[in-house]
Amino acid sequence: MADPTQDSVQQFRHLIWQIMVEVGKPNLVDYFSILKKIDPQGIRRRLKSHFGDTFELFGRLIDERLELRRSGKSGAENDVIDILLNISEENGEINRTHIEHLCLDIFAAGTDTTSSSVEWAMAELLRTPETLQKAKAELEQTIGKGKPIEESDIPRLPYLQAIVKETMRIHPPVPLLIPRTVETDVEVYGYTVPQGAQVLVNAWAIGHDPSVWANPTSFMPERFLDSDIDIRGRDFELIPFGAGRRICPGLSLAIRVVPLMLGSLINSFDWKLESGIKPEELDMDDKFGITVQKAQPLRIVPLPV
Repeated sequence: MADPTQDSVQQFRHLIWQIMVEVGKPNLVDYFSILKKIDPQGIRRRLKSHFGDTFELFGRLIDERLELRRSGKSGAENDVIDILLNISEENGEINRTHIEHLCLDIFAAGTDTTSSSVEWAMAELLRTPETLQKAKAELEQTIGKGKPIEESDIPRLPYLQAIVKETMRIHPPVPLLIPRTVETDVEVYGYTVPQGAQVLVNAWAIGHDPSVWANPTSFMPERFLDSDIDIRGRDFELIPFGAGRRICPGLSLAIRVVPLMLGSLINSFDWKLESGIKPEELDMDDKFGITVQKAQPLRIVPLPV
């Protein structure tokens, strides 16, 4: 019998990726507003369908949680949906529509980018076994082999943090960041960017610029060990989350969750590539939406440490 929870997870992943693909496509409507009603590429039409299916999925989850509450079986989950329902019931400041849209913001923006970053990091580590061994050695010395990692341990793991930075340099979660709109005419290096123009910042190109980074296509976490460059938007050489007042609001969560997940995977298991694939044969091609994922999902086998 099929697991309905697993089916929902697969459906959610599919919907979120379809949304990312459509949002990431160049849309003629953005440049020729007269075409808005026509929607010549069908992007708006497909997005409406995907968003509708996503809200329907969240609606089913909320209905299930409400049914548990009515039957007196609630309390074990105590997750985001439970907390939002508590707020709704206590003071009515938010309603069901608010909860559905908030879930979309949290999970659509957070799950795809986070899982993709961890997947790219694991792929790079398995392609460079010596780097993986250095990471495992640091974890074993600092935490203890096979022991669980806490968020408070992350500052004591500089090499793990360097791996995360290097992953986001080579594989920024949102390669063109989120489009910006110019509020007033501004001159940049002799070019006038007019008011109302849409600006795309190519974080991927910055991270691969040979004038900024030595051997930019090589995965070398060591480059960050003696460097003050950070990913919090203060150093324009590395801005996977953007910068300024419009920096990604998920930055604080990502810099905690990604190294915690990655470190836990490295320290809890040994890993090998599926079907005897050699590290140098690992497929590192990507597929492009507003985010960039591996074209071929990483398939690896965990081994007990």
